[in-house]
Amino acid sequence: MTPYGSFPGARPRRLRTTPAMRRMVAEHRLHPADLILPAFVREGVGAPVPISAMPGVVQHTRDTLRKAAVEAVEAGVAGIMLFGVPEEAKKDAVGSAGTDPDGILQVAIRDVRAEVGDDLVIMSDLCLDEYTDHGHCGVLDAEGRVDNDATLERYAEMAQVQADAGVHVVGPSGMMDGQVGVVRDALDQTGHEDVSILAYTAKYSSAFYGPFREAVGSSLKGDRKTYQQDPANLRESLRELALDLQEGADMVMVKPALPYLDVLAKIADAVDVPVAAYQISGEYAMVEAAAEKGWIDRDSAIMETLTGIKRAGADMILTYWATEVAQKLR
Repeated sequence: MTPYGSFPGARPRRLRTTPAMRRMVAEHRLHPADLILPAFVREGVGAPVPISAMPGVVQHTRDTLRKAAVEAVEAGVAGIMLFGVPEEAKKDAVGSAGTDPDGILQVAIRDVRAEVGDDLVIMSDLCLDEYTDHGHCGVLDAEGRVDNDATLERYAEMAQVQADAGVHVVGPSGMMDGQVGVVRDALDQTGHEDVSILAYTAKYSSAFYGPFREAVGSSLKGDRKTYQQDPANLRESLRELALDLQEGADMVMVKPALPYLDVLAKIADAVDVPVAAYQISGEYAMVEAAAEKGWIDRDSAIMETLTGIKRAGADMILTYWATEVAQKLR
């Protein structure tokens, strides 16, 4: 036994003694309203299509997407981020399906808005990669490079049709210079001043996007390193942040989440707007695969990763586990 009056005099373990004690002194708490569900809707399918690299996640039909939205509302999830997957034959060099008022994403926005109204914040991916036959996030020039300014014109059109469909928030994700300002102007000039912008401020070129490419049926050959950020750079993200805020971003995002918690913390400390983090497909797949092997405890790992993202400064987390976790939290 330790003699009285000797070290240790302070015993932090006293605050870890029971689950109730640990819950009482917890510094960060997850809440269903912190969570946003990314969801894929595929054109021309009669049943949900499982995504092989993301067990439990599917490409929805229009009907099952409606059901997923209702389930998210009932669980207390804050929002849903929609990604459209068009028929392969509708892809072209400029991503025409992305600006077609009857394109799959615009139809899905209308479906979800009709189903849940304002009970769920409906967000839309504003990018061309799902709709182009080359798989890049923008229009290509004569030499096969992504043409920044020509792409901005397409983004302005996308913003308008998504807003016309009833979206609450657009998420320009292509990492084109000036995209937030162009989208803001396009929305304001077409009477959509109330539509918010969630800027993909720090979107890194990452190896963890692999399963997502299957989820959206990407046609990409090569990589996106000329427009997505270099994983080696942190200060660059703060420059992107300053520009996005100057251009009118209402919220900002870091993507991916776990490999970039330092970036997330820096951005959260620097701003007075809501900060989101996207726990992407590869992060999801790693946990599910390791759990399937019996190497980790699935539920504990999910909660630990989400708590870590919250602790680093995220006000909102996009995660494929959103509805499941919200149900458990409630």
